[in-house]
Amino acid sequence: MVRTPLTPEERERGERLGRLLREARGGRSMAEVAARAGISAETLRKIETGRAPTPAFFTVAALAVELGLSMDTLAAHCGGSTPLAA
Repeated sequence: MVRTPLTPEERERGERLGRLLREARGGRSMAEVAARAGISAETLRKIETGRAPTPAFFTVAALAVELGLSMDTLAAHCGGSTPLAA
């Protein structure tokens, strides 16, 4: 199955999500946050750097719980003019 290329808006939204998660992580290590959220450190690294601009909902939800972010905060910060998931 071939993935449709991401739009510039989707890439920007992924970058905003990555920045928000990185800021919320603060001084905690990437490995610690990833392990506590039940994902790999590499997955978190990809999300934070924008290399994975459309992570799975449950991955984002697990990170939000671990970082003390509400889904409303994520949507407000990262949603832009289009919904988080199409």
